[in-house]
Amino acid sequence: MTGSPFVGDLTWSRVAERVAGGAIAILPVGAGSKQHGLHMPMATDRIVAEYFARELAKKIDALIWPTVTYGSYPAFTAYAGSVTLNATTFTDMIRDIVEGLIAFDARAILILNTGLSTITPINRALERVSAPARVRHIALFSGPAYQRAIASVCHQTYGSHADEPETSMMLAIAPEWVDMQAAQDSPALPDGPVDGPLTPRDVTSPNYSASGSFGRPTLATREKGLVLIAAILTDLEAAVSAL
Repeated sequence: MTGSPFVGDLTWSRVAERVAGGAIAILPVGAGSKQHGLHMPMATDRIVAEYFARELAKKIDALIWPTVTYGSYPAFTAYAGSVTLNATTFTDMIRDIVEGLIAFDARAILILNTGLSTITPINRALERVSAPARVRHIALFSGPAYQRAIASVCHQTYGSHADEPETSMMLAIAPEWVDMQAAQDSPALPDGPVDGPLTPRDVTSPNYSASGSFGRPTLATREKGLVLIAAILTDLEAAVSAL
């Protein structure tokens, strides 16, 4: 598949040609084994990260490296199958991967990150790389266009995980992986969550969620997802232009 943007589909010599020709390196970061409620798969973050990597590669000359599917996700380990690395291990892994891309002389490296708890470790990793000016960390759910879109189309008053916006995007990206009949809202918290992991068992905890969702996925629609996706693509284009 010589025309594929994914390095896993190419020979090493073809990768070398593309990098020498100026292709930007994209490194998606999205969990492959992290609970996403009762209505979405454990690989939701990976699916979303790879979707945006592919969409970006349609617009620019880019190569997509294999998605980093393990990371620092300590809030979800009480739910079966959810795996986390400690922050130091994850930081070191990101640094090693980025240094490898720098060594190949990639002219620019874009990290597309779908996580929240992964933002700080990735930033720490990039503080220690040999050519930080060539690397851009993009937290996909933190851009200004996305934040405006959230305010305009979403109605939940709390949430951050397997919730209204995330479920809406999955309904637009991969609807076959979403079971809306199984979606369950988490209990409303007057004072919001506190620091610490979500729990499916401790009903006295302010972070209690039997389903694993935090927010109101039952409000999700494909139409909302399309608006949010368009906003993220706007933020991505702005980030690439800034390079």
